[in-house]
Amino acid sequence: MRIAVTIFLTDETITPVRLARELEQRGFAGLYLPEHTHIPVERTTPYPAGGDLPREYGRTLDPFVALGQAAAVTQTLGLGTGITLVAQHDPIDLAKQIATLDHLSGGRFTLGLGYGWNVEEAADHGVQWRTRRELVRDRMRLMRALWADEPTAYEGEYGSVRASSAYPKPVRKPRGPVAGPRTLVGGAAGPKLFSHICEYADGWLPIGGRGLSESLPVLRTAWADAGRDPSALQVVPYAVHPSPGKLAHYAELGIDEVVVQLPPAGEAEVLGLLDGYSTYLTDDASGTVR
Repeated sequence: MRIAVTIFLTDETITPVRLARELEQRGFAGLYLPEHTHIPVERTTPYPAGGDLPREYGRTLDPFVALGQAAAVTQTLGLGTGITLVAQHDPIDLAKQIATLDHLSGGRFTLGLGYGWNVEEAADHGVQWRTRRELVRDRMRLMRALWADEPTAYEGEYGSVRASSAYPKPVRKPRGPVAGPRTLVGGAAGPKLFSHICEYADGWLPIGGRGLSESLPVLRTAWADAGRDPSALQVVPYAVHPSPGKLAHYAELGIDEVVVQLPPAGEAEVLGLLDGYSTYLTDDASGTVR
């Protein structure tokens, strides 16, 4: 099983360069970074995990800049977002950022995308909360037009682009209805989420990984009904606190990549935890977890 990590990198934590080098040297599969542009001080949206919002949310590094640094000092480490708040971006700019990072890293980028939870943050970007999922869907279609091999126009409900020359292109070739880098959608299980995954993604990024025994069969049925190749569906439990039993359970479900959570801490604490998590890395080509 491939083990990747996620962490809130901030101006107070270990640096992207140091962490990326250490991850690759130890044999971890990838580094996924979250995104928050800002956290309005006056807000009514509760923190989804309960209690006070941790300070790292308002200090998060831009994931594309940080992953660019990580790409420059590694050769094989996967690089991903967990998650990109697509609704809060200009899609033409975002398509360029994604394609550039994917190109410069040799196709190592995974676009983990989601719809957000902070109403006030999204509002400052001009996002209407009740239509944010449809907005993301529209922007993914627009970006797919820019990533097409030939100049392709797109006219959508929320945006449009003329047929354009737009390079670089993402490294991966289109597969089924999906174009661009490996794309995973985060969010809670449900028919709307699963329909969007089947329409424009390679799979699901379930936060915490709970309830997969019940939800995975539903997603697999929706995937097959959409005409997608059953063997191509990727499910990557995200922000997991690992244990041998939990990883064994994921393996039984056919999952071959897990993203474990690191704290937003300094170098000594993070590297110490990596040493501990190293016991979960595969020890042979069969993918057996130690």
